[in-house]
Amino acid sequence: MAGHSKWKQIKHKKAKADAERGKVFTRLIKEITVAARAGGGDEAANPRLRTAILAAKAANMPANNIDRAVKKGTGELPGVAYEEVTYEGYGPGGAALLIECLTDNKNRTVAEIRHAFSKYSGNLGESGSVAWMFERKGEITVELGDMTEEQIMEAALEAGAEDLSIEDGAAFLTCQPEDVDAVREALDAKNIKIEEAGVSRVAQNTVNVEGKNAEKMLKLMEVIEDHDDVQNVYSNFDIDEAVLEE
Repeated sequence: MAGHSKWKQIKHKKAKADAERGKVFTRLIKEITVAARAGGGDEAANPRLRTAILAAKAANMPANNIDRAVKKGTGELPGVAYEEVTYEGYGPGGAALLIECLTDNKNRTVAEIRHAFSKYSGNLGESGSVAWMFERKGEITVELGDMTEEQIMEAALEAGAEDLSIEDGAAFLTCQPEDVDAVREALDAKNIKIEEAGVSRVAQNTVNVEGKNAEKMLKLMEVIEDHDDVQNVYSNFDIDEAVLEE
């Protein structure tokens, strides 16, 4: 999980800046809208919508924003029709990238994603070329606060979490996708502040990327992550801590 965890930690550091720009809300609103369109507006009967709404609440999205996004998905309010598309490829140094998008113009999106790969010495691949390297997992990020790693671990394991890593005052938990709600509720019952909860993709192995390739890899990830149509970016890179600090 080293590469996955490092990218997760980098994203965690970027979260405040993204929140200030409203980018987090934009992504969450898109996901809520698409989830409601695909499975209906009843979150009790729509696991994807329930997960999206939990993520929105964890990001402190106002309830009326959530309600409007659901109604746009069900057709009660007018809204843009987004299409789900996944892109796969390899970055400089051979690390895999899996990119999940919601777009209203696939031709525009693929052209811009392909340009980013080309600019930073990567290659956009065929469908299925790297997806097999990533496993669906539930992920929950929590603030440590005054709690110790042992206390967090005890609470998480009791609820069904499988793994735990800690970095920069936050704990990153993984579990089976179907256990996200149970783990979240167990942590919430212990007054542990949840920053993010949802279903993610975890790399099953990592690729060490060094030197100039490492610098290009991080730039590529940042450009793709900042693209308006991109919902999630996953990679299996492992980069030396000294390079990350630079």
